[in-house]
Amino acid sequence: MSELLSRATETLHSLLPLGRWVNAGVKLLLDHGASVFDSIGGMVEGFAQLIEQGMLAVPFWLTIPVVAVMGWRRLGWGFGVFVVLALTLIVVTGFWPQTMVTLALTLSATLISLFFGIPLGIWCARSDRVNASVRPVLDFMQTMPAFVYLIPAAMLFGLGRVPGTIATVIFAMPPVVRLTSLGIRQVSAEQVEAGNAFGCTATQLLFKVQLPIALPTIMAGVNQTIMMALSMVIIASMVGAGGLGNDVLASIQRLDIGLGFESGLAVVLLAIILDRLTESFGVARQSRES
Repeated sequence: MSELLSRATETLHSLLPLGRWVNAGVKLLLDHGASVFDSIGGMVEGFAQLIEQGMLAVPFWLTIPVVAVMGWRRLGWGFGVFVVLALTLIVVTGFWPQTMVTLALTLSATLISLFFGIPLGIWCARSDRVNASVRPVLDFMQTMPAFVYLIPAAMLFGLGRVPGTIATVIFAMPPVVRLTSLGIRQVSAEQVEAGNAFGCTATQLLFKVQLPIALPTIMAGVNQTIMMALSMVIIASMVGAGGLGNDVLASIQRLDIGLGFESGLAVVLLAIILDRLTESFGVARQSRES
């Protein structure tokens, strides 16, 4: 019985060889679009490298007070103290350079995600047809295992920060697209009618009515995009993206629990700081409106 099932499965797979089609498609892209991917890779590399050099150029003794003051102004003195202690711990454990590289990769991927994601979310909010077409693609991007993105990215762009950044963008973009669309759609019809009554054009209505009202929801999408980008950047160390992911990967390969705990703790502290700071912008906006 098991033999019959196995043969039936093989027959069905031969009728629908998805894996073979995907491999053939990637090979076709490599054969005919190498120059395009080289150009894209060069732009992403230059952008990511610029942010990384900027992050590494600022000494820790300047970065810590700046971030602490920002945390104090946004969330109070308690969070400001936490920022000082958390970043000082990262410096003391020797993971400051790797943390800055990880932060630079996260920011690079997040900015690219926002550059494409927010306009796409606006388009989805304005068109039901576009929204219906984009939603399955976002579902695919968000639920496909993160490791799978690294394979075509590495094949098309080689090893290094470029495939890591591009795979991170694909993985992290869906939340900002979804929540931008949701936020604009949640703007009440009365508010839109009031804008039209005052003679707003479609562009003025978007930038002066819909986007300001939808800002808390959009900021929630930005927050989720940053968190997903940070998690993916760690995984992207498998293709040479660098940063704290290298230390996490090395700890797994060596079975070094201490190294894994220290590098993982740096990731956790960085994630908490980024999460609370970005979340505070949407919360502050909501509290002012209420």
